[in-house]
Amino acid sequence: MAHIVIFGGHGKVALQLSRILTERADEVSSVFRNPDHSEEVAVTGAIPVVADIEQLDIDALAALLAGHDAVVFSAGAGGGNPERTYAVDRDAAIRTIDAAAKAGVRRFVMVSYFGAGPDHGVAEDNPFFPYAQAKAAADAHLRATDLDWTVLGPSRLTLEPATGRIDLGPRTGKGEVSRGNVALMVAACLPDASTIHRTLEFNDGDVPIPDALAALAGD
Repeated sequence: MAHIVIFGGHGKVALQLSRILTERADEVSSVFRNPDHSEEVAVTGAIPVVADIEQLDIDALAALLAGHDAVVFSAGAGGGNPERTYAVDRDAAIRTIDAAAKAGVRRFVMVSYFGAGPDHGVAEDNPFFPYAQAKAAADAHLRATDLDWTVLGPSRLTLEPATGRIDLGPRTGKGEVSRGNVALMVAACLPDASTIHRTLEFNDGDVPIPDALAALAGD
């Protein structure tokens, strides 16, 4: 049994992920800001942890992470406010990465997006620009650590049912992927050493997730 902490625990991906992990007997601490969401999180089997990562410093985050085996960062400001986007998607993410290192929690899975990076190509006048910049900075910070990191880059998210089948990029190009498949992908990557120090971009597709990841082991 692994002890896993999820940041952004009330998100649509995270709620599905919590259920997947607890059903396979992992213990999940799910971190979210609004106490009104506690019951929704609890019914997934996760332990609700009400905390505002915008306000927590590295020491406070490290205390929260202590005793866990892995971190999933799926938090986000949700767009619309550039200042909050930078505060959550960049600054809080970077503090969480540093806190994981301080707490000795080596496994770290970052949920990013397909095409993230310094060459994201998003114009400065595009409302998506702050998010693209924030994710590029957070992902780069994680890759520069000696943590056992994986960066996941799902394409445009949908609410379609999970199929458990994906196509790994970049050969596939950008497409779309269900939030359920993102949750299944996170769950599959967490214990899979072949995904460490990899950036995996993916869409809904035809290949069962275990087969797609098994192919990585031979690369």
